[in-house]
Amino acid sequence: MIRERALKVVLVVVGLLFVAGLYPLLRFEPDPGEAMLAVVYVTLGVFVLLAAANPAAHRSLIAFTAWSSLAHGGLMAWQAWHNIIPRADLLRAVPPLLLIGVLLVALAPKKSERTGELGIRACPKRLSEMGWQRFTGQSRRG
Repeated sequence: MIRERALKVVLVVVGLLFVAGLYPLLRFEPDPGEAMLAVVYVTLGVFVLLAAANPAAHRSLIAFTAWSSLAHGGLMAWQAWHNIIPRADLLRAVPPLLLIGVLLVALAPKKSERTGELGIRACPKRLSEMGWQRFTGQSRRG
């Protein structure tokens, strides 16, 4: 219960931070690469806010947000270390991204044994039969 509530709080904070990236887009004239990345983060922020209502049903979105934040933070750290981007990004941009990734990985909802990856109850035999029928247009039995 506490873990789920903490996850919801983290999702709302992360979603709001990502959506706040819209402000610099409207106020300043960022270079095209920064603008494209900002639009992706703003869009992700909207969906993270929506996922906060029912995190268990949005496990893959939460995982994507966590791992993409870790990857982005890791790449920025490497680039700053090699003077490709300003070294100040090691202190101002990398830690928040890594923190977001670590928190979301640590708090991510567990996959339930009673429900599948998507939170849908289903009989595996029935699902495989439905998939076979869609693929071939006929039942396996006949």
